[in-house]
Amino acid sequence: MKIATWNINGIKARLETALTWTADSQPDVLCLQEIKCVDDAFPAAAFEGLGYNVAVHGQKGFNGVAVLAKPRFDEVRPGLPGAPEDAQARYLEVTVSGSFGALTVASIYLPNGNPVGTEKFDYKLAWMDRLSAHARHLLGEEHPLVLAGDFNVIPEPLDARNPDKWAADALFQPASRARYRALVHGGYTDAIRACHAGPDVFSFWDYQAGSWQKNDGIRIDHVLLSPQAADRLAAAGIDRRTRGWEKPSDHVPVWVELDLG
Repeated sequence: MKIATWNINGIKARLETALTWTADSQPDVLCLQEIKCVDDAFPAAAFEGLGYNVAVHGQKGFNGVAVLAKPRFDEVRPGLPGAPEDAQARYLEVTVSGSFGALTVASIYLPNGNPVGTEKFDYKLAWMDRLSAHARHLLGEEHPLVLAGDFNVIPEPLDARNPDKWAADALFQPASRARYRALVHGGYTDAIRACHAGPDVFSFWDYQAGSWQKNDGIRIDHVLLSPQAADRLAAAGIDRRTRGWEKPSDHVPVWVELDLG
């Protein structure tokens, strides 16, 4: 089973790009972030035409996440538990099942957190604490679980072409990175690093200063696997080619393949 994640940076602006990649790559499950639309405005019919069931947790003009899946949804759970007053659409969790058994997948758009020292950074850290608590809870389900999305965290200096450039950024703060490590060490496997240990493994290139042309990238889009999923990890990769397409997102798809039998 192929599971992918992609911060599309506006589904309306990049619908044809998303449809082209999806039709070509045929993921069984695709998590999208930063769709920037309400639920009813998401172009569900276009993806249904490719054979996908569609779940959306949207927000007008900002944020928003979606999950597209070839298997039917058994459950759809929008919103990250722990703060019912939080209106930002950043988390959508689904469970699908089939001959492979049950599989839970979450599409995650973690807060950016900039500028550091403001309430935006405090919100990022609090959101990460809620995510870690819920991720620990999910491990109790004891079936394959995938947390996929734009985590807005550069885990290690190796995950940036020029790490010094990011030293003051919320994506690379010690507190952000420590929470990411705690999440992984709580029982999850970073699928990309499990398959690709070397440098120049990036998922984001800024639109500014020729970052794509210079390969001045960072890795902030991650796929984390529960032990039951990690045991079935067959392959993982990053599809860089979409960053060179016309009107690209500044992020590219990240994917894993699980041998679920």
